[in-house]
Amino acid sequence: MHVNTGYQKDALPLVRQYVETFDRCEVIVAPSGSCVGSIRHQHPMLARAYGDERLAERAEAAGRRTFELSELLVDVLGVDDVGAFYPHRVTYHPTCHSLRMLRVGDRPLRLLRHVEEIDLVELPDADVCCGFGGTFALKNSDTSTAMLADKMRNVLGTRAEVCSASDSSCLMHIGGGLSRLRAGVKTVHLAEILASTKAAT
Repeated sequence: MHVNTGYQKDALPLVRQYVETFDRCEVIVAPSGSCVGSIRHQHPMLARAYGDERLAERAEAAGRRTFELSELLVDVLGVDDVGAFYPHRVTYHPTCHSLRMLRVGDRPLRLLRHVEEIDLVELPDADVCCGFGGTFALKNSDTSTAMLADKMRNVLGTRAEVCSASDSSCLMHIGGGLSRLRAGVKTVHLAEILASTKAAT
C-alpha cells in the first residue's frame, strides 16, 4: 500500500520488521501472490533506494525463503495431491501478481486437478485482471468496476458454484460484485479448498 501510494520511505520500517521477524525461519509461506511479490521484489528495492545495502541483502535472503502457497507445495515439498475433497463446480482466477510477478504458472491448477470430486471448469480470459489492483480500485473506480463486470460475466458463464483464487484481495473484489448481483456464486481461497476433507464437507 505504501509503495502504491507514493509513501516508499514509510514502508522501510515494514521491510525491516519483516526481515527481523522471520530471520530465523527456514521457510516462510503466504497464501497471497501479491504479498510474496512485494516481499521478493519491493523489499530489496526499497532498502537500496534509501541507501541501506545491508537491509537489502537481508531482504533478498528473506525473499528467497518466502513462498506463495502453491509454490511451496509443488516446488518445495513436491506435492500435487494434498488429499483434499471438494464436491463442487469450481472455476479458478489466477491473480495478476501470482501470474506476472511470481510466475506460478499452473501450480494452483495442478493442485486443484487432484482434489477429489471437484468439477474444475476453465475460466474464459482467466489471465485478465479482475480490476482490484490495491489502490487502483479506489483511484480508478470506473475502470475497476468495468473490469470487474467483465470478470464476473466470465465467472457466471462457467456456471460454477465457486470462484477460487490465491489472493484474498481479488476474492474480496470479485465476491463483493457477485454478492451485489445475488448470483449465488461463492468465493473461496485456494487454501480453503485444499484444506477441505470428507469430514469437513
